[in-house]
Amino acid sequence: MFPEIVTIGPFTVYSYGLMLGIAFITASMILSKEFERKNLTSNFATEITLLAMIFGVVGSKLFHLFENWSEFLSDPIGMAFSAGGLTFYGGLIVAALSIYIYSKKKKISFLYVADAASPSLAIAYGIGRIGCHLAGDGDYGIPTTLPWGTNYENGIVKPSRMFQGSEYAVGFPDGIMPDNTPLHPTPIYEFLVALLIFSILWKLRKSDWVQGRLFMVYLILSGIARLLVEFIRLNPRLIFGLSEAQLISVGLILLGVVASVYYWKHPALKKFVPIPIKNQNDKKKKSP
Repeated sequence: MFPEIVTIGPFTVYSYGLMLGIAFITASMILSKEFERKNLTSNFATEITLLAMIFGVVGSKLFHLFENWSEFLSDPIGMAFSAGGLTFYGGLIVAALSIYIYSKKKKISFLYVADAASPSLAIAYGIGRIGCHLAGDGDYGIPTTLPWGTNYENGIVKPSRMFQGSEYAVGFPDGIMPDNTPLHPTPIYEFLVALLIFSILWKLRKSDWVQGRLFMVYLILSGIARLLVEFIRLNPRLIFGLSEAQLISVGLILLGVVASVYYWKHPALKKFVPIPIKNQNDKKKKSP
């Protein structure tokens, strides 16, 4: 694991922050191309990306703090400003809300924007998970004997601390699981699945569908992926043996399925048609 890439004087480049930056840049480039294809200006793509970046990080951090409330109360400054500790669904929900408000202000269909952003969301999530893997921030999985089991002892969240008091630590001396215990590299699994989801969405993006249908496919696929990977992670189980992330995943899957069935049964729904970019620019030039 490489939580820190390089340190120059008082400045340190963290692997998680670097991959997060690469994720946003990649997503922004793909989103700009999609917006151009869908007759939305590149400026709007930049604005949406900035909103997603700011509110995504804020939402991710807030949800992480809520999930680890007792730890936050014991060390509020350390938890709030730690290099890791971001919950994806928190970022997705808060960022989506901010983009919905902004799109409504611009009189652009939120679902039209969400369709364009779906491939970008998938690839950005995958790249971000590489950052989690390099940082070893606790997103890894349970112990495994598979040949690709990964040693996370150099990560920012040590396995001995992560599995303290769990059933997996009971069999070790003093109930402490060694930090070099091979674990499922779940961030890598998620990265590979994210590439697959991105490929599917990229192929489907030109389908003649009503706005929102591609976004629902994204919710279904990403929800299934997160639901499954959580079974080999050590996270608190709330109800029905499911973690918080799994419960949210189930909700998003159901939303995606119900909406997809509705779209399928109503193929003649009115579609949002934006003003061509050329006409948008001409309109701006004529404005006093």
